[in-house]
Amino acid sequence: MATIKDIAQLVKVSQTTVSRVLNYDQTLSVSDETKKKIFEAAEQLEYTKHKRVKAVEKGKIAIFQWLTEREELDDVYYLSLRMGAERKIMELGYDILRVFQGNDFIPDDEVIGAISIGECTEEELKVVTNFTEEIVFLNVDLLSDQYDSVKVDFDQAVSNVISFFINQGHQKIGFIGGKDYVSKEETQEYERDPRTVSFERYMKQSGLYQEKYEFLGDFNVEAGYHQMKKAIENLGEDLPTAFFLASDPLAVGALRALQEAQIRVPEEVSLIGFNDSSIAKYVYPTLSSVKVYTELMGETSVELLMEKIETQRKIAKRVILATKLKLRGSTTE
Repeated sequence: MATIKDIAQLVKVSQTTVSRVLNYDQTLSVSDETKKKIFEAAEQLEYTKHKRVKAVEKGKIAIFQWLTEREELDDVYYLSLRMGAERKIMELGYDILRVFQGNDFIPDDEVIGAISIGECTEEELKVVTNFTEEIVFLNVDLLSDQYDSVKVDFDQAVSNVISFFINQGHQKIGFIGGKDYVSKEETQEYERDPRTVSFERYMKQSGLYQEKYEFLGDFNVEAGYHQMKKAIENLGEDLPTAFFLASDPLAVGALRALQEAQIRVPEEVSLIGFNDSSIAKYVYPTLSSVKVYTELMGETSVELLMEKIETQRKIAKRVILATKLKLRGSTTE
C-alpha cells in the first residue's frame, strides 16, 4: 500500500497537505489542480500493473465523462474509472480525447470510438451516439440492446453488506445514498441509484427495512456529513447501529459527523462505504468498503470497444463485474 509520504513525494507537496486533501479537510486552502494531482497520484500508486508500451499513430479514443472536473474530484470513483480506461488506451498505443460535462465537444475525424462514463441527459446521449456508433457505456447500460456496457454487480455488493451487518447482530441498519441526476433543468429529475434500490429490496426481504433510516442527497463529502447529522438529530437514541453508504466520500463525511457528535465508530455505529477508493485507507478509523475494481472496469470497456471495432460485431455485450467486501477499522468483526 502506498503511503502519504509516497504521494507527497510524487506530487511535490507536504505530507500534511496530502493528508488533509485525502481527508477532505474543508478548511484547507489549496487549488483544485493540486487536489487533482494528489487524488490521481493516490490512485496511480494503488495500481500495480505498470506496462510501458510505445505509442503508435492509430487514431484517438474519446472519453466522455459526464461530470465536471470539479465534480470528479468530489467522487473519485469516477476519476478511477476514467484513469483505468485511459491506462488501457495508452497501453494499446492510442491517443485520448477527453470530454468533460460542460465542455464544448469538437468532433475529431481521428476518433475511432468512444467510452461514455456514467449517467447522462438525453441531449448528452445524442451528442455521443450521433458522433459514433462505436461506443461502450461504462458504469451504466444505456441503450444496452444496441451498445456494449460494463457495470458493477450492485445486487451482489449490497447483499454482502447487509448479510455482514445482520451476521454481526445489527437490526437497525441505515443507508446514506445519492441521487443520479440526469437533468440540469429546474426540475432536477433523477434516476434511482441501483444501490438504493438494492438496499431497499434486501432490507425488506430481511424484514428490517424502515424508511426513516434512509437518507438521500448528493454523492459528495458534505452531503454525507449533513445527512448523518440529520440522522443523529432526527433519530436520537433510535440511531441505527450500522450504516451502508453509497460512496466513500459519503462515508468520510458521515464519519466526521459521528465524531463531532462523540459517537464512537465502530463501537456504537459501524460504517461501510462503497468503492474502496484510496481515501478509505487514510481516514481514521480506516474505512470498511465495498471494493469495486474500477481499473478493471475501465480496462474492460476499452477491450470491448477494440474487440467490437476489430470484429465488426453487431450484437451488444454487457459485462458485469463482481465486488469484494474489504473490512477495516470502521466495523467490528
